[in-house]
Amino acid sequence: MPEASVVTPPDEDTVIAFDKVSVIRSGNHLVRGLSWQVELDERWVVLGPNGAGKTTLLNLASGRLHPTRGVAWVLGERLGRTDITELRTRIGLTTGQFAERIPPEERVLDVVVTAAWSVVGRWRESYDPQDVARARTLLAQLGMSTLADRTFGTLSEGERKRTQIARALMTDPELMLLDEPTAGLDLGGREDLLGRLAELAEDPDAPAMVLVTHHVEEIPPGFTHALLLREGTVVAAGLLGETMTAENLSKTFGLSLVVQRNGDRYTARAA
Repeated sequence: MPEASVVTPPDEDTVIAFDKVSVIRSGNHLVRGLSWQVELDERWVVLGPNGAGKTTLLNLASGRLHPTRGVAWVLGERLGRTDITELRTRIGLTTGQFAERIPPEERVLDVVVTAAWSVVGRWRESYDPQDVARARTLLAQLGMSTLADRTFGTLSEGERKRTQIARALMTDPELMLLDEPTAGLDLGGREDLLGRLAELAEDPDAPAMVLVTHHVEEIPPGFTHALLLREGTVVAAGLLGETMTAENLSKTFGLSLVVQRNGDRYTARAA
């Protein structure tokens, strides 16, 4: 099977470079001929309906899945020809599936600090005082400092999400991947978390960020680009303000939509 054309490493400021990438399972295309590039200072939102390929895209970007066809580069490493274990230490990832692996009796501080050893659930490993200090600093930045000694199982859904984001930042990643970070939150919890993600997005020292969601209302201020997917293919991609149009979103979701922008936030409804 011939490969795509990008077989040399991309520029060092390019954190993701997919060239004609397809993922095929049981004869079905989860993504088809997808090309996409993310630069170091960009913050991307990936939007699309169920089955659009968003999770597959995130699994590729996190090194948890290899393309069936095409060439995929992540942080300068070509998937299929690199040490995935080493690559994953450079990527911060939050998913609902990961939260289910965290022991409910685990102390919040330990949920974060154990990222330094890439383990879930503290056992006999020891951590430097600098690691503990960093974990406390990250929890404080996410409004969790007073809950550091609580157990994970006693937290609200919003507090659990913030704890996971602190953990994802623990290793000072070069790429941050957020899979529906506001899913399951009430209005107050959603707005609180979006505000904190906006602060992170606007931090020039923060890593490149990719956030997956179903809803335009869940795009944090400070995000710069959008990728719209439908049935595993790209409907539109580019600067957020140019991509988030009623025409593009209507094609993406297969429904005539009215899209409104108020400052840095978006809403959408059926026409």
